[in-house]
Amino acid sequence: MPLTPDQQADIDTLRSTPAQTLRAVSPGMEAHLYTAHPVLDHGFVRVIDYMGDDAAICQAARVSYGKGTKSVSNDEGLIRYLMRHWHSTPFEMCEIKLHVKLPVFVARQWIRHRTANVNEYSARYSILDREFYIPAPDALAAQSTTNNQGRGEALSGDEAERVLRILRDDAMRCYDHYEAMISDEGQQGLARELARMNLPANIYTQWYWKVDLHNLLHFLRLRADAHAQYEIRVYAEAICAIVADWVPAAYSAFEDYRMGGATLSSTALECVRRMLKGEEVTQENSGMSKGEWREFQGVIG
Repeated sequence: MPLTPDQQADIDTLRSTPAQTLRAVSPGMEAHLYTAHPVLDHGFVRVIDYMGDDAAICQAARVSYGKGTKSVSNDEGLIRYLMRHWHSTPFEMCEIKLHVKLPVFVARQWIRHRTANVNEYSARYSILDREFYIPAPDALAAQSTTNNQGRGEALSGDEAERVLRILRDDAMRCYDHYEAMISDEGQQGLARELARMNLPANIYTQWYWKVDLHNLLHFLRLRADAHAQYEIRVYAEAICAIVADWVPAAYSAFEDYRMGGATLSSTALECVRRMLKGEEVTQENSGMSKGEWREFQGVIG
């Protein structure tokens, strides 16, 4: 179960006691506040707090004291201009604080984004729950033969069942030993900070993650990409849905210029110009390596 009874009771209390505020609010984000969106088998993402909206981005860009006489269409145009020209500071005026429950191995990949404030559940102080990420059968895949950090063909049949059985058995056995080491049973028991080192990387942890919109969009550009690892991508996709409701104009520009757009090198751009003139351009006369040429072909179709 993603949420504990205590967490659900806390959410129910918070949602049943709304407070008046003079600050700007985003109606789309208000609908997400405190709601836990399930991810994977035991994980979730939920919004704890946020600051700002689309108007806050524009206000910061104009350095004004209010909305002034600018229309919504003008705001959308400005946001698209800011996104198109890689401006960052106005987007940093918006912030979001998320409560995330995720497997440890996903957290260790996630934490590589060092532009957020993080406070993680402490296994030195508390005892971790017996909850592990066990992939769905269709998420099991062999090692890719062309990409050292990617997946290849999906496992099936007896091989898939063998792998799932190993994952379940190893996780349960490690947790049994973890419990045995920290329980006293008439003795002192091992310190929690030491006992935790025997737990597998698929056990779940939790953290609060606070980040500004500029850095959040950078995270989403990488982790919601089709090439990202599935287990972190599904978290990024859940966050994308939240951000789209929070700052719809900014997210639309982000989809257009970042997720749906492409950056070309000067060499690649020159190849496009030559193609438009009717010249036949090949990898051999392009000035690109085989890898660059392959990626270039993927961009231009």
